[in-house]
Amino acid sequence: MAVIAALYDGWFRRIPNWLTLAGVLVGIGLNAFLAADGLHWYDGYNWRSALAGIGLAFLIYFPLYLLRGMGAGDVKLMAAVGALVGPVNWIGIFVLSSVFGGIAAVLIILSHGRFRKTFSNVGYMLSELIHFRPPYMRKEELDVRNPKAATMPHGVAIAIGCAAFLVAAAVWAPK
Repeated sequence: MAVIAALYDGWFRRIPNWLTLAGVLVGIGLNAFLAADGLHWYDGYNWRSALAGIGLAFLIYFPLYLLRGMGAGDVKLMAAVGALVGPVNWIGIFVLSSVFGGIAAVLIILSHGRFRKTFSNVGYMLSELIHFRPPYMRKEELDVRNPKAATMPHGVAIAIGCAAFLVAAAVWAPK
């Protein structure tokens, strides 16, 4: 699911609803089925933990969407990931996705010569948020929906974070 989302996000700059909805439904259904058969990954993992994964994803990502720093597809993709892996594993994927997304953002900033402008924008955003004002209201380039905004496909970072988490889990899993 994350790879397909990354391809869509990279090519079209959007993540389709059918994909994220399917991820949520499969996540809830699969975890309910595995818990019923006693095949769950760890104690207490069932449809409720799938819902908790969705809730945690929305709790963290939805405010970023409201501030127009992230698209709705990214929020829904992380909710689908949360449904599949639950809240505990989702945190690991979130951290890895954030690290890889941060690295990609720095590379984009440096390659476009926007280092100084980016730090100026970060200072401006912090100042606006401290005063409880949305930063995009006075600077249209801070709205991810604006064509003038410097954006990156966050779905790609999420897919890389998911893959890195799977590799890490395979390497460090108890044998």
